[in-house]
Amino acid sequence: MDTKDTPDPLAPHLAVLREELAGIDTPRCVEKELLQAFGRQFPRQRPWYGFLTLPQWGAAGALCSLTVMAVLMALSPHQAVEVNGPPLAGIDAIDRGAFVALDSLERIEAEPDARLVEADVPRTALASLGVPLSPENAADTVRAEMLVGADGQPLAVRLGSLY
Repeated sequence: MDTKDTPDPLAPHLAVLREELAGIDTPRCVEKELLQAFGRQFPRQRPWYGFLTLPQWGAAGALCSLTVMAVLMALSPHQAVEVNGPPLAGIDAIDRGAFVALDSLERIEAEPDARLVEADVPRTALASLGVPLSPENAADTVRAEMLVGADGQPLAVRLGSLY
């Protein structure tokens, strides 16, 4: 038996009820009063994040960050390393300045035919070594002594007066 073929016995009664209710309208204040009564009976709950103010959230975030940093520093596997060996740069006997090693000390000590070469080096080429550079002295040169290996590669450099 198919339910689509049989007429619904309540259909005429529901149609009459729909027509009657279409003309009925509630006053404007009823909905407002119902919503207020519902609000009093069931007050709004603040969301979980609304219990703290914005400055309190900022302080909590900073405290969490500091805690994480402290834990990471405490658990860090890094240890201090001591290097026992000759210094990379030293003052020569004539007290003309320090030689700065540009290569490893093993390579410098193993070089059989190292020679000392004097040169005037542009100050701009020495900026990567930390030589002070300004627009006023950018065109100047610096007197340098370089320890050069047999293959022509510089092994160490000693700068003259920078000022």
